[in-house]
Amino acid sequence: MKIAFIILQYLVPQHLLSRLVGKLAETDIPWLKDLLISRFIKQYRVNMDEAKDPDPRHYANFNAFFTRALKSDARPICEDADAIACPADGAISQIGKITGGRIFQAKGQDYSLLALLGGDREAAALFENGSFATVYLSPRDYHRVHMPLSGTLRSMSYIPGALFSVNTTTAENVQGLFARNERAVCLFDTEAGPMALILVGAMIVAGIETVWDGQIAPPPKGIKTTDYSQGAREIHLQKGEEMGRFKLGSTAIVLFAKDKADWHERFQATTPTRLGEILGHIKTA
Repeated sequence: MKIAFIILQYLVPQHLLSRLVGKLAETDIPWLKDLLISRFIKQYRVNMDEAKDPDPRHYANFNAFFTRALKSDARPICEDADAIACPADGAISQIGKITGGRIFQAKGQDYSLLALLGGDREAAALFENGSFATVYLSPRDYHRVHMPLSGTLRSMSYIPGALFSVNTTTAENVQGLFARNERAVCLFDTEAGPMALILVGAMIVAGIETVWDGQIAPPPKGIKTTDYSQGAREIHLQKGEEMGRFKLGSTAIVLFAKDKADWHERFQATTPTRLGEILGHIKTA
């Protein structure tokens, strides 16, 4: 079954399928959007009690439901000054060190830091021998991504690519998965130095959004980089503040420079995560 699932992903028109699902997720036909939402809640056992609006019928369409806000006290953000907050609900896919320009993906699989960052050698040099944490967001999870630390946006690059699933089976069998999929690379300046927060698209993900530019995927076909460091528009976000969201599930990857982040020892592959909990600490000299 696993082999068939992987082969199927190579054969189906990934982008066409994802965009069609995206159109369906935007429908505001009352009976249809209510049916989609209710079936989804039942299938994935979504906890609506923690939603800001717990009534599924109040959402304009499926995407509005999927990117729903939570109650203000549902995800407290760790307050320790040196604490790195987990950016999303989900589970750790992998976590650890960047070694020799490679990031661990799954048993027998890794991928290039340079490729993940779209071939940007200057950006890759910032994170050489640094630290990474990959968080997988399952369909039932809260799908907004928040800041691990306070930071000022330096640049954002949209990098086109494939739309493979990002679940464990695919991670174990598709080489260079996270450096192949469509993604948005957001570089921030923080008190711990440079930090990258990367939003990775996946099969039937209908879009990736940021709070400063709205929907950025699907955009034009080539790599598109916007430099925010020189303009009059400074974008500064506090730790725990929302920075982006997915329309259907995917993965967020956090990168720090060498000797800047010390991950909490309890985190390893498949460890559940909650937005705002302590993922690690800033290393001090």
